[in-house]
Amino acid sequence: MLKKFLMLITLLYAAVSFAAVDVNQASAADLDGIKGIGPTISGKMLNERKKGNFKDWNDFIARVNGLGEKNAAKFSAQGLTVNGSAYSGAPAAKASDKTAKGKLTTDSKAAASAAKSASEKEAAVTAPGAAGPAKK
Repeated sequence: MLKKFLMLITLLYAAVSFAAVDVNQASAADLDGIKGIGPTISGKMLNERKKGNFKDWNDFIARVNGLGEKNAAKFSAQGLTVNGSAYSGAPAAKASDKTAKGKLTTDSKAAASAAKSASEKEAAVTAPGAAGPAKK
């Protein structure tokens, strides 16, 4: 009987420890329990919450300085919620970041190479009746 009781207590403790933490109701200790949130970030969250509850994840990200989409996704995966909802947005894809910065992707490199080859072939072809490329 004692073993069953201890098992029940252990299971309840495990269930509570994995429960979601709502940023609008959490204490500093609750926020610090989320991996990646320390005293500095939890302090920023609590200071902004004093001004009013967070409406949604976008409001939360906008109001807490230094918190972006990437951290929001990470904290949500650890159990943080805003008004009971998990973060549904995704960080920007890496490929679109490279394209936006002006770097060539693999597909655009292949296209540039093909265009260069085509222009070199056109230059090598001489007009009908011409003697051909000049020799040195």
